Amino acid sequence: MLITVYTIVVVALLFGLTIFVHELGHFLAAKACGLVVDVFSIGFGPAVWKRRVNGVTYKIGCLPLGGYVALPQLDPSGTALVQGTDAPDDLKPFNGAGGKPEEPVRALPPIAPWKRIIVSASGAIGNIILAVIIAWAVYLIGKPATPAERSATVGYVDKESAAWQAGLRIGDEILTVNREPVKNWIDFMIVCSRSTQAVVTVCRERTTLTMDIPTERGMFGEQTMRGVDGRSLCMVDAAEEGMSAARAGLVRGDIIVGFNGQEIISRAQLIALVGDRKGQATPMKVLRNKKIIECTVTPDYDAREKQVRIGIRFNQTEVDFDEIAHPRPMDQLRSHATAIVRVLSALTTPGQAGPASRSVGGPLAILINYYYIVRASLMYAVWFTGFLNVNLGILNMLPIPVLDGGHILFSLWQVVFRRAPNARLVTLITNAFAILLIGVFVLLTGRDIWRFTPAKKYWDKMNGGAQTNVTAITATNAPSK
Repeated sequence: MLITVYTIVVVALLFGLTIFVHELGHFLAAKACGLVVDVFSIGFGPAVWKRRVNGVTYKIGCLPLGGYVALPQLDPSGTALVQGTDAPDDLKPFNGAGGKPEEPVRALPPIAPWKRIIVSASGAIGNIILAVIIAWAVYLIGKPATPAERSATVGYVDKESAAWQAGLRIGDEILTVNREPVKNWIDFMIVCSRSTQAVVTVCRERTTLTMDIPTERGMFGEQTMRGVDGRSLCMVDAAEEGMSAARAGLVRGDIIVGFNGQEIISRAQLIALVGDRKGQATPMKVLRNKKIIECTVTPDYDAREKQVRIGIRFNQTEVDFDEIAHPRPMDQLRSHATAIVRVLSALTTPGQAGPASRSVGGPLAILINYYYIVRASLMYAVWFTGFLNVNLGILNMLPIPVLDGGHILFSLWQVVFRRAPNARLVTLITNAFAILLIGVFVLLTGRDIWRFTPAKKYWDKMNGGAQTNVTAITATNAPSK
């Protein structure tokens, strides 16, 4: 219970910090440029807490999925649909929006386009500054580094998969996918998620091989290479009493590095090898305190788990790492930016847009990821916050009305044509995109609920449909062996 409370608090603080810094950038720039500020809000919708100080209402909205700074000179009414203002206390009426009909309209002086651009861009600048600070913190303190983060080596290939039929094998080092270089397993999964077919180039015993492998929909709807996994540590979380591993002396923290004469580079590989040795005494190598220990285990069928096991359990809520990495700040920032640029590029490329869109998650997916990342490692969660800030900064600068980039676009229009765009047209376009944005959020949230909660399982059960097939999950993420 305490771990859950701690995790939720840390997630709220880190996610809230990302939103706060973005809105603080707008707020400080607006104050410096002499703009009127009505509201500084973390969250959308009706306020659960608010206080008015020196003409500015500070509040926390009931929907903690973002935030905003209400600037009547910058956007009189365009984002009212998103902000969920609760006038008249929250926003005094401007241009007749949000107040009582009999209240007077405020006469606010227009602001220069360059001030609009500065205020609009400063939210993203705030996120980038925070990302830089985080990148330096990760560099100086370090973060857990797993084998999959450091290499794109294949850790497991199911013999029934299309990848096996195409020739992919354990130990292959993936060099490129669809002509894009990959540095680690995360890169590999990102590139695969954008296409239904992957042309993979690998290095095997100093020989370069190329193979064409189809991708399939994964358990969360994303495109993935089914039956293939990257490197992972076989780190023992517990050896079950009375079973072979415990009798052989395995303890928490041991790393299994060899089984029946084969090098072990992933959990899925070990699970498959153990499954083939039922009732047979098998030599095994274990790394303990930087020393190799040899022992013998005898896999046996576990009727409760319905699989052949030696009696060890892995910890799925922690990062099993074998070193602390200190990635250079610029390398972190470049990697963060490259990831979002790749996704945006795929979403706007015919043939890739469909598969890429299935891998995109909404606010709920971010919070769920945050929850498990925080439970795994605090520094890993800090690193993820840097990743999120770079992504948020880039996305907000897209030239889309209702986003910061849209305000910049309208301001540049005024600079080029020496007159402001039609106010009614701007409001109409902005409101239209606000509705579209809300629709996208609702769609992504609904899909996230379907993918990441038991909703789909209950629906299948109610309708007598096929139950979720857990075979693939067991093969790659089984908590025990």
